Amino acid sequence: MSVASQRLMENVTYEDLYRRWEQGNWSAYDIDFSADVGGWAGLSDIQRRSAMWIYSMFFYGEDRVADTLAPYITAAPTEEQSYFLATQQVDEVRHSLFFHRFFKEVIGVGGESLEETLASTLPQLNWGYRGVFDRLDRMAAELRKDTSLPKYAQAITLYHLIVEGSLAQPGQHFIEDFFAKEEVMPGFSAGMANVSRDEQRHIGFGVKVLSELLAPSHPASTECRAAVVELLKEVVAFTPAVFRPPNLDRSYTECYGFTMEDIYTFGLKLVRQRWRTIGFPTEEMPPGVFPFDPAEPEESIAANQVKMMLGGILGPVDGAVTPSTDPELMRLYFDMTARAADPAAANGTPLVYQWRFSDAEPWTLTIDNGSTRAEPGVAANPAVTIESTWADWLASTKPDANPLKMLLSRKIRPHGSPRELLRLRKVFG
Repeated sequence: MSVASQRLMENVTYEDLYRRWEQGNWSAYDIDFSADVGGWAGLSDIQRRSAMWIYSMFFYGEDRVADTLAPYITAAPTEEQSYFLATQQVDEVRHSLFFHRFFKEVIGVGGESLEETLASTLPQLNWGYRGVFDRLDRMAAELRKDTSLPKYAQAITLYHLIVEGSLAQPGQHFIEDFFAKEEVMPGFSAGMANVSRDEQRHIGFGVKVLSELLAPSHPASTECRAAVVELLKEVVAFTPAVFRPPNLDRSYTECYGFTMEDIYTFGLKLVRQRWRTIGFPTEEMPPGVFPFDPAEPEESIAANQVKMMLGGILGPVDGAVTPSTDPELMRLYFDMTARAADPAAANGTPLVYQWRFSDAEPWTLTIDNGSTRAEPGVAANPAVTIESTWADWLASTKPDANPLKMLLSRKIRPHGSPRELLRLRKVFG
């Protein structure tokens, strides 16, 4: 952690965060939505559909985090952290009630009960979103049984850094900015300003907790860092697809004056900034966590992620898009694959891996002298050769895939000695 970041974290106390909560208290029932009904009616059809998509994710998310926060309170290692987390649970309930009122009174969907209104959000929740929040549910169950510091570090990472810091804030930032400028829904804008202020406080708490747990001087630092890396590897593959709009229709964001690339860029900047503040920069994490060139600008990474999303390479295997075999997109994919490889697992010996696709050009990945490179073509003597279709290979790498089933069904056919096949698993973690 830099000296500036360390001082910043030392100057923010849990008592200060609690005081901010008391000073910033607000009521979900004091928000006046009377003018918002006309503002909603004045939006275009695509703007209403887009808002329904984005705010369904917010509403469902607020409810899920309210339901899953209790184990965090009991697992917190200090009373100060436990007390703050109790205030956060109150916040999440208040946010849920705010969205319940907005959906019912302004959008005109749902019903009198929270359950009825929440049910109206379910069709809007995509693969990436469900992947992250399913993991949040499992994390709460794990934390009830395991209150160790490494598990707590994982839980804080998932909740405060990923759900609130990487997913909620980017979408919230752009659409909230639109409504504030246009002044078409004053009640909603006022409520969202309150929600944003609360979320900033929550994220600040998460950054502070992790800066302490992951600090080299902390006795559990090594175990906590390993646990955080494990969690990130498990979840990060879902996160780009959270902002995959219905039918990959760009107008879902552009109708509010921003692009998919804008959201991804904003999110990546937040990710890099916060992990630097924590003292565990993304460029210092093991291979495979954030497989990007640390010197590459966020705008460039975001543009490439969107290209791969639209090309069916990132995101779900749902039949909506046939994975593109465009050479540029395959190059982007295998560049990420090369960056995800751990050269240390090669034990100093050169390694070559070969992919042979029945419907796309072959690719090789070479690990030599501590570096990796990927290039199209056929290698002379690969240690392992993998045969499949391009689509099946991509499907096998998704975080919810069943690789064993794909091996048994012969959709993925690896060739190599048992020793090299075992080493392949170590190379890619």
